[in-house]
Order: sequence, then C-alpha cells, then structure tokens
Amino acid sequence: MSDLATIDLDDIEPAPPLRRRELVIATAFASAGVVMVFVTLVGAYLSARNAAGELWLEGSRIPLTQANMQMATMVMAAVTMQWAVYSISRDDRLHTYLALGVTILLGLAFVNQTTFLVKQANVVLAEPGGALFYSVVGFHTAMVVAALAYLALMSFRTLAGQFSSRQPDGISAAAVFWYACVATYAVVWIGVYVMK
Repeated sequence: MSDLATIDLDDIEPAPPLRRRELVIATAFASAGVVMVFVTLVGAYLSARNAAGELWLEGSRIPLTQANMQMATMVMAAVTMQWAVYSISRDDRLHTYLALGVTILLGLAFVNQTTFLVKQANVVLAEPGGALFYSVVGFHTAMVVAALAYLALMSFRTLAGQFSSRQPDGISAAAVFWYACVATYAVVWIGVYVMK
C-alpha cells in the first residue's frame, strides 16, 4: 500500500490521443458516391432491357460460366482483403504482405477475366443495349482498376512501415473501397449476366 502512496501523478504520461479515421471516412464517402453513380447506370440498363424485350442483345452470346468465375474471384478477393485488415490490426506484417499481394493478384485476374468475357460476348455497340452493356461493364472494370491502384498505394505504404495495429487506417480504407467493388459486381452479376 505504501507503493501506491508514493506515485507522483506528474510522472504518469497521458495516453496518446485517439486517431480520427479521416482516410476511412473519406473513402467511405467516395465509395458511396461511386456506388450511387453505378446503381444509376445499372438502373438505366435494366430499364432499357425491360423496354426492349426480346430484341435486347439478340446477336450476342454472354457466357454465364465466365461471369460465375468472376464472382468467385471477387468473393475470394474480399476474403483476402479482410485477411489483410485482420493481420495489420495484429501487427502480423508477413501475413499482411501476403494477403495484400494475393488480393492484388485476384484483382488483376478479375480484370483479365472481364476482358476475356467481353471478347467472348461479342456485343455489337450499334445494337440496342450494346452501349449500355459496355458502359456497365466498363465502369465496373474502371472501378476495380482504381481500387487496385489504391490498394497498391496502401501496400507500398505498408511496406514502408506507415501502418500498424496503432494506425491501420490505410488498409481499412482500401478494404472499404474493395468491398464496394465486390458489392457492385454482385449487382452486375445478377442484373447483367444471370438475368440476361
């Protein structure tokens, strides 16, 4: 009990201030804006498809197998992205690097699969719905490429030691945008590929 009486309150250092999560919040707002534009574009696609009826992309052959593999790739990428968030929050740098690398590889595989699918579909731009098809698929591919660039930037910052369990904001922010990409692809998968 005498040890407690000798503690001087001036010797105790205050806890460091809690970090505000500006990067995560800003990324969430940016993701919400991109998702709103994307939902509007998909809504226009579905409305035009409903109005066109049987004439919608009648000369095209959109394979469902490739779209299913793309969905599986995006789900796997979401799992590995969450693995990166989990690892950085526990200062497990090796698993963080591994998870980020696998997520980037899966994202590049998705872009490659999209390119292959567009070539296989053989959608003519002049036919009814051709421009909307390329707009939806192209916008989502651009979104994934932007997410890959953002993820690469946050990966380099992680390699430089800027993120740790005390400050995991960059990886968390990249994860927010990546999850938005996965969610919007689920809409494309159902609305464009499954429901044809």
